[in-house]
Amino acid sequence: MLPLFAFVGVHKFYLSVTNIDYSEKDKALQITSRIFIDDFEKVLQERYDFEAKLATESESQDADAFIEKYLKAKFAVATNGKAVPYTFIGKKYDTDVVVCYIEVPKIDLAEIESIQIENEILTDLFDEQQNIVHFKIDGKKKSFVLVKSNTKGMLNL
Repeated sequence: MLPLFAFVGVHKFYLSVTNIDYSEKDKALQITSRIFIDDFEKVLQERYDFEAKLATESESQDADAFIEKYLKAKFAVATNGKAVPYTFIGKKYDTDVVVCYIEVPKIDLAEIESIQIENEILTDLFDEQQNIVHFKIDGKKKSFVLVKSNTKGMLNL
């Protein structure tokens, strides 16, 4: 019998997982998005003709800039129906996944009625892509599975 992780290197499903939390201390939405490295490399190659070589010793020095450019094109945050800017803080690698860190600063939760996420990450490359989004804000939890035909999820506060 093969161990469960025997096929981790070859995945046939297309998935990202994004967690959105509110930091009372920083007055900011803190977002982490986990995306398979090979899929991210493929989309950067296809969209920008950019060979990132993520998680290798020969990773391009421009990798973060292209990751940020792609995220800004495919991932949006809105509060109370208005788009809000965010900062790409950076990334780290966890086995075969790149973990991207994003922050929406200067959020006064008392003034927020709704937070909307539009997540089109990798849907331009993979029709089967599923982007799971977990909100955990002010004691409220809500999760969405966003797909190419439905890329938006909203948490009402």
